[in-house]
Amino acid sequence: MGLEIRKRVCSPTEREHRKGKGRMDMQMNRRAFMMGVAAAGAVTGMPRFGVAQEGGGACAFRTTLYKALIAGVADDKTCERIAKAGFPGVELSNKNVTEEQAIQGRLTAAKHGLAIHSFMGGWTNFNSSDEAQRRKSIEDVKRMIRLTATYGSSVILLVPCRVGGTMPKPSQFRIAFDPRTLRVTSVVEGDNAPFAEYIAAQNQATEMSRRAIEELIPVAAREGVIIALENVWNNLWVLPDFAAAFVRSFDNPWVKAYFDLGNNVRYAPTEEWLRALGSQIVKLHIKDFKIDREKKNEGDFVPIGKGSVDWRSVRKVIDEIGYNGWVTIESRGFTDAEHSALMDRFFAGQGA
Repeated sequence: MGLEIRKRVCSPTEREHRKGKGRMDMQMNRRAFMMGVAAAGAVTGMPRFGVAQEGGGACAFRTTLYKALIAGVADDKTCERIAKAGFPGVELSNKNVTEEQAIQGRLTAAKHGLAIHSFMGGWTNFNSSDEAQRRKSIEDVKRMIRLTATYGSSVILLVPCRVGGTMPKPSQFRIAFDPRTLRVTSVVEGDNAPFAEYIAAQNQATEMSRRAIEELIPVAAREGVIIALENVWNNLWVLPDFAAAFVRSFDNPWVKAYFDLGNNVRYAPTEEWLRALGSQIVKLHIKDFKIDREKKNEGDFVPIGKGSVDWRSVRKVIDEIGYNGWVTIESRGFTDAEHSALMDRFFAGQGA
């Protein structure tokens, strides 16, 4: 579209990938400069994971991955804990911070050698029937986009909305939709009457989310922040091709995908999601899910390595689609140090 992406801060992945250096600079954003804050310093010595030993031989990957944890704020105690566990990056989630607190958090993270690579904007109400609530949700996201830029990150995670209505079981979904309008015509083979309310809610959510995101794009472009849409349990765009079609429909460099490797494995294998979303992916979350078709939700979230995700295969597909970037762990069951070691094995192609 002829739109030049300008970023005050490059993510370490972008800097590594473009310049081939094992370091990244944490530059000040315009607000921090105007407030007279000193430069945020540099993060050096970032570990690279691209070679695995499988079957006694070297398995080289073309892509480079970086590991991160989620935290509410970037205070000294938190940053020290994360860095000590061997993570070079963090994704922040506390929305109730001021601009001054964000500037301080950025400096604190840099002091501990951490990159704030993303901000978790989370769930929105773009499809609310209450116009005041919908308007508030959009304005809240605009504020969070500016907060993301202040933190020095170039990506905000968003979940556009959630939909209701009687749904098919995950394994029953067979979505048919118009590739031009993205309107869903059916969600299962055969009789769709039981799911009419859900289909109507899906189509309304798609249209209202589109309008909201299109309003947010100019703000994102001005701040240099990519809006990354995540696949979660919000009953929306539950199959790979449909989700990918929605992201691509914007045809805009400021709207991309934040893909969670374990969230929607009950609908389709993780490898199918990765291939469908492909180059639209700008960030990854990592968790695991154990499929059990006899259960209500057809499974449960479990510690990484104990579920249905084939981690060796997933690492190969990540390499296949050419993803270089951050992978943020969103799982329980292990200590920070154990999660760090687990991610090292996954990055190296040795499973989890």
